[in-house]
Amino acid sequence: MKRLFLAAAAAATVCGAFAETKVGIIGLDTSHAIAFTKIMNVEKDPAVAGFRMVAAYQWGSRDIISSTNRYVKYIPQMQEMGVEIVPSIDDLLAKVDVVCLETNDGREHLWQAEKVFASGKRVFIDKPLAHNLKDALKIYAAGKKYNAQYFSSSALRFSNVAKAARAGEYGKIRGAALISPSPLEEQGTHNYYTWYGIHGFEPLVAIMGMGVEKVSCFRNETDDVINAVWKDGRMGELRLMRKSWIYSGYVLPEKPKDKKQPIIIYDGYQGYQPLLKEIIEFFKTGKAPVSPEETLEIMAFMEAAEMSAKRGGAPVTLEEAKAACGQ
Repeated sequence: MKRLFLAAAAAATVCGAFAETKVGIIGLDTSHAIAFTKIMNVEKDPAVAGFRMVAAYQWGSRDIISSTNRYVKYIPQMQEMGVEIVPSIDDLLAKVDVVCLETNDGREHLWQAEKVFASGKRVFIDKPLAHNLKDALKIYAAGKKYNAQYFSSSALRFSNVAKAARAGEYGKIRGAALISPSPLEEQGTHNYYTWYGIHGFEPLVAIMGMGVEKVSCFRNETDDVINAVWKDGRMGELRLMRKSWIYSGYVLPEKPKDKKQPIIIYDGYQGYQPLLKEIIEFFKTGKAPVSPEETLEIMAFMEAAEMSAKRGGAPVTLEEAKAACGQ
């Protein structure tokens, strides 16, 4: 009898080991779709064990050329990695347990997110949460309505230095100054910074914490320099450089361990694996690594920066940016 019980327990363990959580992708107009699927289905990284990309809905942008020209390449690549291409989000939701909303075009995020929220499935919404603050506020409201489990983030939040600062390993952060690429193309469809500048705004808030109060943004032909003041008086800076792919900068702790070398060099982009690891952990637990409120603050931060740039660098508060969007 004891032997029979042990055999049954062993069989259950084996079956459990092979049970997979089915992941679906919305939007094949971004390299993230290929990268995430490759890590899960081909490389089978141990950090994502038990999860498999099984289905994808193509759209995605329908009119941004730098996005639409990817479908012809990405669809066959996804199929080669064992992913079924489905005709609608409803079809996708019927086949999967959790969702990665990867659509590069933030204008599509509101209706796509609402579809997933209504299904009750956990969803990661890739950057940007929306193409502007107005739609971001609507997504936030929809999340509340459906009691949705979701988060949104740039991969840059999960660099080693940003995570260490977030975890309090350096003590209180006095300030930070980061360098990041600026948008290479000016999207009339998006807020100027949501299209690509978010890769600088996201880690700055991750490192400094929430509480941005006002922003001044100065722009010329090559650079954008954003100065931000937090509610507690701390200041942070972001330099976005066009025609440059530099991710760098520094973090300044309140009490550095070495006063002769007080700054910590920001390590920037670390690939997609750290982000995907956070997504999988969220899918497992339902505990988001970034709150919707923090993501909304980042969206307001970018909106305020754009408003300031148009005013020649005059300070704009985040409350003013939200008010301009009807909050």
